[in-house]
Amino acid sequence: MKILLVAVDAKYIHTNLAVHSLKAYSEIYGDHINIAQFSINHSKDDILRGIYLEQADVVAFSCYIWNIGLILRVIKSLRKIQPQVKIWFGGPEVSYYPKEYLLKYQELDGIVIGEGEETFYELTQYYLNEGRSLDSIDGIAYKDSAKLQLLNESLSNGITITSPRKSMALDKLPFAYENMESHKNKIIYYESSRGCPYSCSYCLSSANRGVRLRNLDLVKKELKIFLDNMVPQVKFVDRTFNCNKSHAMEIWRFIKENDNGITNFHFEITADLLSQEELKILESLRPGLIQLEIGVQTTNPDTMKAIKRTVDFKTLSENVKRIKKAHNIHQHLDLIAGLPLEDFASFEKSFNDVYGLKPDQLQLGFLKVLKGSIIEKDCKEYGIIYNDEAPYEVLYTNHLSYDEILELKGICDMVEVYYNSGQFAYSMEYLEHFFDSPMKLYQSLYHYYHKKGLYTLAHSRMRRYEILLDFFKDLIASNKEKSSLEWEVFKEIILFDLCLREGLKNRPDYFGPPIEYHKYRKICDEQKASRARTHLEKFNYDVISCARTGKAIKKNHIILFDYGSRDPLNNSAKIKILLDE
Repeated sequence: MKILLVAVDAKYIHTNLAVHSLKAYSEIYGDHINIAQFSINHSKDDILRGIYLEQADVVAFSCYIWNIGLILRVIKSLRKIQPQVKIWFGGPEVSYYPKEYLLKYQELDGIVIGEGEETFYELTQYYLNEGRSLDSIDGIAYKDSAKLQLLNESLSNGITITSPRKSMALDKLPFAYENMESHKNKIIYYESSRGCPYSCSYCLSSANRGVRLRNLDLVKKELKIFLDNMVPQVKFVDRTFNCNKSHAMEIWRFIKENDNGITNFHFEITADLLSQEELKILESLRPGLIQLEIGVQTTNPDTMKAIKRTVDFKTLSENVKRIKKAHNIHQHLDLIAGLPLEDFASFEKSFNDVYGLKPDQLQLGFLKVLKGSIIEKDCKEYGIIYNDEAPYEVLYTNHLSYDEILELKGICDMVEVYYNSGQFAYSMEYLEHFFDSPMKLYQSLYHYYHKKGLYTLAHSRMRRYEILLDFFKDLIASNKEKSSLEWEVFKEIILFDLCLREGLKNRPDYFGPPIEYHKYRKICDEQKASRARTHLEKFNYDVISCARTGKAIKKNHIILFDYGSRDPLNNSAKIKILLDE
């Protein structure tokens, strides 16, 4: 008997925590259980081929909103080429409506509902003929072949749903990554807790409130394994990592004391919960040791009330600013468009509020009406219309039209390119001075892309800078008295942004002539700088001050860009300002 666990990950193959936890919990049957990992970038035929070559008797898929469509296409063909194979689903996408899935998809034999480790272990016992019956396994739904064989028995009556599985103590979970050699150079996903104390209606955690913590001695032992193996990144999947202060602080202290100088840890937190003690720990960490994802979602108090979310935005803002001031932690802040009672103007305020905090990344997401979430039941009240297919993204609401959703998607794309990439930081800061609000800047950029037929095309990094220059030229064309000076300032700011990432080997003519070779070499020698790892540019304006003030501030100087010493948060070169002779 051979059982195959299939993970189809989002975008790229990472270390899938769900399937590795299932396998680790059932390790006694390790010889019978294999894992096959793919990503949604694989074709259906590639995944089908990989599964078929395993020649498994049971194939179990881990199902999420990002992979369910592809998995459903795979099982249709899998049933045709392996008619006797048993096909099981598990995961959040199928746990809340198991009967509907079993009725709709004839290829499917059963579904593991909710938490899967103990359930999958017992399912393995059943398939290995160890005396267990399917109806004795809590937390599953399956097609009962005995019932289906009876005359006049409908398919609906032939489905059995067993008693719910009780939540397990997290300390019972074995470590999912015993063989670290197979996980080298991969992102590791790890959990020190399950559940969430909050009831945000758009989140699946709201369906089952409460938090279970893994024993800290176990957590430390397992984190030490990652640190000893120089894992590049460990992402904690805890829904609200800092909901338990002592638990969070102990882990942060541990990774500080055992920092290997390489491993980065990612945490999803609620920033308004941070205490002064926690902030002091965070401020003391090595730059780049951790990164924080902070869900803001909205700053509209009526919307927060409608989605049963409580966030003190004033305290959140103060804490985000304090962390930013320490310049040692990458902060990623989230907003969600399409929430109840939030119209376009309200979302613009939320955007501007969060943008004003200058996070390292600002993620604009769109409401996804997840199966089993509270908001699924609230859609009629708020006029939320969403796609029938996963990921069930909002199309429009009583307060936000489809036209406005498209507008926000365009803004989202511009934010991704020109803000989140970090490659245009000073250029965008300068451009903000020409608009009433930050969101209007990105909206105007989107309109420019759309008008010029650029929006659906792929562009190189250099081309993005050129488009930004053309956009600015159009922007200032109406004021000819100021346009010449502003144009010269903006070109230098663009040049500065470009050089922060890399030296210009093929230098566009519109930036003017480079520094003469003999002078370039002389300065590098004086500064004891390697010409292979540095770059020099002459500037007529104080580009940093110009970007921050929006004014043309003259300053003849040369900037040395050191690519051998980069900022660990944004990868920008270290700079040294030299007075021009």
